[in-house]
Amino acid sequence: MQNKQPEQIEVRGARVNNLRNIDVDIPLHQFVAITGLSGSGKSSLALGVLYAEGARRYLDALSTYTRRRISQMGKADVRVVRHLPAALALRQRPNVPSQRSTVGTMTESFNVLRLLFSRLGSHVSPSGQRVAPTLHVAEELPIDAGDGTSFFGPGAERFAFNSAGACPTCQGSGQIRQIVSERLIPDDNLTIRDGAVASWRLPGRNFMPLVAQAIGVDIDTPFKQLSAADRDIVLHGEKKKYAINIPTATGKIFHMDNAQFENAFAAVTDSLATTKNERAIQRLNRFYSFTTCPTCHGNRFDPKLLQTLVAGKNIAEVSDLPLKDLSAFAQTIVPWLPTEMHKIGQTLVNEFINSLTPLLELGLDYLTLSRAGMTLSTGELQRIQLSRTLRTATTGVLYVLDEPSIGLHPANVTGLIKIMRALVDQGNSLVVVDHNTRVIAAADTVIEIGPGAGRKGGQILHQGSIAQIKQQADSLIAPYLTGQADLLARQSQPDVFGAGKFSFHVKQRYNLRDVTAQFPLNRLSVVTGFSGAGKTTLILDSLVPALQAQIKGTPLPQHVDQLQADLQRVVMIDSTPVGKNTRSTVATYTGILDRLRKLFAQTPAAKAHHWGAAHFSYNTTQGACPTCKGTGHISLDVQYLPDIDQACPTCHGQRYNPETLQIKWHDLSIADILALSVDQAVPLFAKYKSLHHLVLALQSMGLGYLKLGEATPQLSGGEAQRLKLVAEMGQMQAGTLFIFDEPSVGLHPLDTRTLIHVFDQLLDQGATIITIEHDLDIVANADYVVDVGPRGGNAGGKIVASGTPQQIAANTNSITGKYLAQQLQLFHV
Repeated sequence: MQNKQPEQIEVRGARVNNLRNIDVDIPLHQFVAITGLSGSGKSSLALGVLYAEGARRYLDALSTYTRRRISQMGKADVRVVRHLPAALALRQRPNVPSQRSTVGTMTESFNVLRLLFSRLGSHVSPSGQRVAPTLHVAEELPIDAGDGTSFFGPGAERFAFNSAGACPTCQGSGQIRQIVSERLIPDDNLTIRDGAVASWRLPGRNFMPLVAQAIGVDIDTPFKQLSAADRDIVLHGEKKKYAINIPTATGKIFHMDNAQFENAFAAVTDSLATTKNERAIQRLNRFYSFTTCPTCHGNRFDPKLLQTLVAGKNIAEVSDLPLKDLSAFAQTIVPWLPTEMHKIGQTLVNEFINSLTPLLELGLDYLTLSRAGMTLSTGELQRIQLSRTLRTATTGVLYVLDEPSIGLHPANVTGLIKIMRALVDQGNSLVVVDHNTRVIAAADTVIEIGPGAGRKGGQILHQGSIAQIKQQADSLIAPYLTGQADLLARQSQPDVFGAGKFSFHVKQRYNLRDVTAQFPLNRLSVVTGFSGAGKTTLILDSLVPALQAQIKGTPLPQHVDQLQADLQRVVMIDSTPVGKNTRSTVATYTGILDRLRKLFAQTPAAKAHHWGAAHFSYNTTQGACPTCKGTGHISLDVQYLPDIDQACPTCHGQRYNPETLQIKWHDLSIADILALSVDQAVPLFAKYKSLHHLVLALQSMGLGYLKLGEATPQLSGGEAQRLKLVAEMGQMQAGTLFIFDEPSVGLHPLDTRTLIHVFDQLLDQGATIITIEHDLDIVANADYVVDVGPRGGNAGGKIVASGTPQQIAANTNSITGKYLAQQLQLFHV
């Protein structure tokens, strides 16, 4: 008698974040989509329960020694989970690659290419003789050069530009950096004491003007009026130690006997040499100009390596081929090899093609292996992450994907669905958190969580097939699957350019060549097109820096030679997390807590203690809980087990010390108020104008469900974008351009409607808005659309179509138009 295999994951009593002790059965070996409003609990179920428990149980099977070296998930707050496979997750926001990462290194295709050039290449001997490909390299035998000398062939590591194969001039970065002296002294009208030397404002250098004064430099005369000798000391002075006196804020004098002088150039180079923090490196990069390395011409390789050829090409030439052309090149390799090398050649070629196949299926055929990872969009990073997962061809794994459709053009979504189906066909289970209706419609089973967000969510509303979900009268997603919802959330302006326009011209930047773009003022414009078509280059790399330069009165970027724009301000709103750690909350980010602290300091009880506003901050020793130091939780190190994170036993997660919590305002402690949602705080703050304005702004953006004390790094991309807008609401915005990068990230179609209403509020205040977007709901609601393409990479870089959404939908040259026309037809627009 055969044992019946389990057919579903049984989750019982899940209480992660806002999940309300839910019970749910999730089918195995199916494509399951989880949908719901932003903040309803989708990711809590998918990542917080399924992935957290699946990954934890898998790691429990490893040795103690191994587990100590792996970052582990803590146990999820769930009573029981049965029949759960080992789990892998692809998160919404992949890590931004370092400067040394390329598409080749990230996908590991470059590892195969290095091996291919090492073992199959036609090498040149130290004496300058080219030799035919030989098995001797793989056999680790000397190669006869044909002139009486012999040599050993280079190993695969020799072709790595991050180590042995790096260009000696740029160390494999492809660029050389040089400090620009004008950036060290950006305003020579200032005195040194007033901050003329920008590099002396770096951390740990604030006393350097006093050292310069001790040397004899006049620090109270404008820099441009200093003698040539004094300016030379500031810029190039010798490192020496001097005795100085530093006055403190309290009036005391701090004496230093050995204060070392660090000139303006050295302050930058020494800072760069001692930091590995990416954020700090970016801050230092503002002092440098970056130019293509004159030795390797940007290809990163030691020029000697380019002597090795495979089928007539060197490794730099192959790395620069678009992925779609690499497969054709790979097919020429085996016929080019001697007969005795066909077997090893075919093995390596097959491995190379297999590494490329998922990338091609995911629509990344326009990329090159040499493309820098840090220049990729979020959608491209996600698909590369997914391609690496697909290469493993595993069976019996639970894949949890968080918003895999982010950054994907509608045409690319078709390829994504095909890949997800392939994962299930390989014998895996797939759980996808997504709002894209085409992704949801492709699922075998849909789980809808809600009904609202935050405290109003966390329940299973519906579960079933697409046909069953469409029949549910109270389903929030069903009207967007059937086309019965109202697609248009605003009235578009009939006279698109009625309020004026602005334009700019890009000479050449990446795949953009001779491109002129124009946009209307005081209108909602959307820039759309294939991933890699040039949207980011057009707006973020060209328009934004050009406008910033014009506003500051500095030269335009070299690649932008024309800009006609009557704009005084540019505001960038992207989906990067708000705040760096759990100390950043909704209340601290918006300024609500600052105002609350002042109100608490004015209470009679606080005045009796002579307490000021600082006593009501959990970031100060006066107010913070002494046990957790104001974080609200403690982490327990249990060695090879995952760290145990728990609420602080002293303050029970309230962050403050007991004395501070005794002070009440409206019968509530400051911790009680931080535990309220925005919606709950609105009536409480009704009589306090500045506070009331802030919570109303949050509420108007659909963030009423957030707690005031909620940690901002945990917010979704869509929530982070809307939170950043709070300070902008209610102000006149004439002359201000708002740039939104993928504002639909993490948004349910109903949340997208809320976002569009926020856009309208900004437009009413006089703002101009440009969004880079693929979401067809936002495209349909635009006043003006610019479609970049027609495809990605070298097949893109042109403005294919521009006009109203209806004009784009009718344009046969626009691939976006084809999908937009289908969307408008579905919703009877």
